[in-house]
Amino acid sequence: MSRRQGRCFTALFLIAGAAILAGCNAEEYLTASLEPTQGNSATGEVRFYRVDTGVRVVASVSGLTPGKHGFHLHEKGDCSAPDAMSAGGHYNPLGAPHGSPDASRAARHLGDLGNLNADASGKASYDRVDSLLAYADLTGLSVLVHGKEDDLTSQPAGNAGPRIACGVVKARE
Repeated sequence: MSRRQGRCFTALFLIAGAAILAGCNAEEYLTASLEPTQGNSATGEVRFYRVDTGVRVVASVSGLTPGKHGFHLHEKGDCSAPDAMSAGGHYNPLGAPHGSPDASRAARHLGDLGNLNADASGKASYDRVDSLLAYADLTGLSVLVHGKEDDLTSQPAGNAGPRIACGVVKARE
């Protein structure tokens, strides 16, 4: 093979490799597709990204009443009950009290994500890095949106009201 042919072969190889990679999304994340509980209309998606400082949680939810809504990870990946009670309680492997997402590990459930704040059209977004969550532990949990604001202090769950949307955390498809 001549030197020119070798360079052409290398160039073709690199172009082919780039074309293959262009069809792949190397960004890794877990996802939960939120579906409404019986009698509610909230839907959305929550994504969990592995970052150097913990887990980045990004949510987009619609169909909410304007205002704040409790937003939590729950211990069971089961949204089958009409009221999502099948999802169990807040994700709390350390047995800590309920608290703010800004609280220390000893002062909050790991599932305490705080509140979503829905605008006048019922849409809410959330984008926060949680330094206490471990990406590897999230698959098989559930994400819940509640009907009322989480007061971040009431025990055991922030007095956030009924569960209005639920989704199971899983690898993206």
